[in-house]
This record gives sequence, structure tokens and C-alpha cells, in this order.
Amino acid sequence: MKFLYTLFLFQLFFFSSSHGADFCVADLKGPQTPVGYSCKSPSKVTVDDFVYSGLVMAGNTSNLIKAAVTPAFSAQFPGVNGLGISIARLDLAAGGVVPLHTHPGANELLLVTQGSITAGFISSANSVYIKTLKKGEIMVFPQGLLHFQINAGGITAVAFASFSSPSPGLQILDFALFASNFPSPLVEKTTFLDDAQVKKLKAVLGGTG
Repeated sequence: MKFLYTLFLFQLFFFSSSHGADFCVADLKGPQTPVGYSCKSPSKVTVDDFVYSGLVMAGNTSNLIKAAVTPAFSAQFPGVNGLGISIARLDLAAGGVVPLHTHPGANELLLVTQGSITAGFISSANSVYIKTLKKGEIMVFPQGLLHFQINAGGITAVAFASFSSPSPGLQILDFALFASNFPSPLVEKTTFLDDAQVKKLKAVLGGTG
């Protein structure tokens, strides 16, 4: 019995000492690693590390896709570092679209707060799930799956996307193919597009090769 009691105290001490930190505010002066930033010294942490005002203003949608994503990830919002959460604001002008993309490191939950958005994702079994969301409605996109958002109305749509990681990552399929230096002959082989189509898309998105 005494041994079990001693073992219990040891486990309690180990748990409290290894999990005793309340937070790990990102030290943005240090390198970012796959597991996040290193922790800022607690003596240098202030309340401003836990408050972020960057999502108040609408993003600039004067671009090719007529959309803007304003992130509040650990790089912008140090307080979420290590907490397994983050958020971003999505602004979609009329006709705006966020093309097919993935977040390799997180699930996403989208909440529409203005206008309407047609959103959807493709499962690994190639099943397609699409829904037009109105104000107040939410949709979830499982980690790593291709998904998209399109303005479904005539006014600017606004949504907030929460993520299950402080650094969810992002790769947009169209940009990966046609805004990079991925050689055109290989793009054609891997997408079954012809040379003229690939060159046209690379000219629009700024790709080379």
C-alpha cells in the first residue's frame, strides 16, 4: 500500500510539473517549427498577447479571386500558440471564390456572418458534399480534404473559419499547379490538360516552366 501511495505521489508530481504551464505565448523572434514557436518568457507576456483586433476590418478583395483571408494564426496572434486553435476571417466580394485548397494541419469550422456562401469538400473516396450556407449557418471541413467557398449572392459575404491548430497550413490547388514553376509538360501529364490550357492558366496565375 505504501508503495502504491508513493507511486501515486510521483505520478501526480510528474503530471503537474510536465503540464504546469498555462500557456505558451509564441516567441515570434524565434524560428517556427512543425510543432509551433518556442514560448516567450512568462515575465514578458502581457494581456495584449491574448487579444487580437486584426479581424475587425474587411480584407482587400481587389484581386483575381475577389476574396481575402485574414488569418489569426500563431504568427499573427501569439496567444494561440500551443493551444490547438486559431481563426481567420473570410471576405468574398460578389463573384468571389476561394478555389479548391487544403489545410494539412487542421480541421476547419466555417461560420457565415453575412451574405451566403456555397461551400463544399471532396472526401478521399471522391464523394462530394456541397451546401449553400446562409448567415448563422456552419459547415465543417475535415483535415486535409480539398474544399472551397464561393459567394452565392450579390453582396459581399463574410465568414469566420476556426481551426483545430494554431498553424493549419494552406495549399491552393490552382496556385500549386499554375502559379508555380511546376514544368508544364508534367502538369499536362498529371492533369490530362493540353498544352494550350496549361499555358493559358499559367499566364493568368503567373506560373513559369
